[in-house]
Amino acid sequence: MENDISRYRNIAALVVVLGAQFLLLAYQVKGRQDVPVVRLWASSAFAPVARGVSALRENTIGVVEHYAGLASAQNDNVRLRSELDRLKLENQFLKNELRTASNAQALAMFLPTSPQRLLAARIIGASTTPGSRVLFLDRGARDGVRERMAVITPDGIAGRIGAVRPGGAQLILVTDLNFAAGVITERSRVQGVLKGQGHASVLVEYVQNEDKVAVGEMLFTSGDDVDFPKGLPVGEVKISRRGRGLFKEIFVEPAGLARGLDSVLIVLQGVPQELPAPSTATPESVKEAPLAVAAPGAPLPIDADKILQKYERISEANRHRMGAGPAPSFTLTAPAAPPPAPPAGAKP
Repeated sequence: MENDISRYRNIAALVVVLGAQFLLLAYQVKGRQDVPVVRLWASSAFAPVARGVSALRENTIGVVEHYAGLASAQNDNVRLRSELDRLKLENQFLKNELRTASNAQALAMFLPTSPQRLLAARIIGASTTPGSRVLFLDRGARDGVRERMAVITPDGIAGRIGAVRPGGAQLILVTDLNFAAGVITERSRVQGVLKGQGHASVLVEYVQNEDKVAVGEMLFTSGDDVDFPKGLPVGEVKISRRGRGLFKEIFVEPAGLARGLDSVLIVLQGVPQELPAPSTATPESVKEAPLAVAAPGAPLPIDADKILQKYERISEANRHRMGAGPAPSFTLTAPAAPPPAPPAGAKP
């Protein structure tokens, strides 16, 4: 019996294996699975091990790789920010250069047309003192610049020279608290003193309330001071109203600062200019009673004659004789001047 078993042991094992294989094939066909059962069992058995190995890798090597990626992204972010800042600075620099070139071209076009002896200068700095409007120029004593020289732009006056150094100078703007200059109106030729207020507008002082100064009227330098030659544009009147005391409140927008300052012109040698002729379209608010026309050959009336005639008309209205009796009331409005007498020999 034992001999039979040992003789057919191999055949029996083969039959068992083949039977198991047939059973597995029958199960696979019945279950309609394309994956072999042995492979499925093997995959099911090793899947937990693979998931564990993957989780271990993600928590060790993956963390290191993620940190390295974040560090690289941070470095790229810093580099891109630095590049962006550099490009912004270059863009701003190019804009400033373009504006400076435009202003320099305007100055170059203005230089040959001006009768003044001018020197171009660039703004290189500004003062930070409260209430102070002081800039620093790149021209100094070596270039012939001296204190109190006038500084202008093609649009009007900008200020005067302050302290001077060999290689630079201070520019005291018209808006500075320490600035003052004599001015005259375009239409009525009323004179006053322009003073800086520490802000955008400037004030014209010492203009009497009786004088006519209209809003929109242009002011020019009067030439009374030694700094500014006569006839330079100053600015346009924005506010003109009666003051509480004897003088008007007149505020002017400086024309020389309207477009900003990158470059200016220093007046090395000034030449007085004639004021432009008053506009014929004078508003009613600035019209005054006409003066009597002088006879042929007689001297033309001046401002003093005008004032004298005004007071004479007030005296006549008060029935007062000049030089006798109490002083008349000067609060009365002066009557209109009589029409000029026709010249001798003229036909009525």
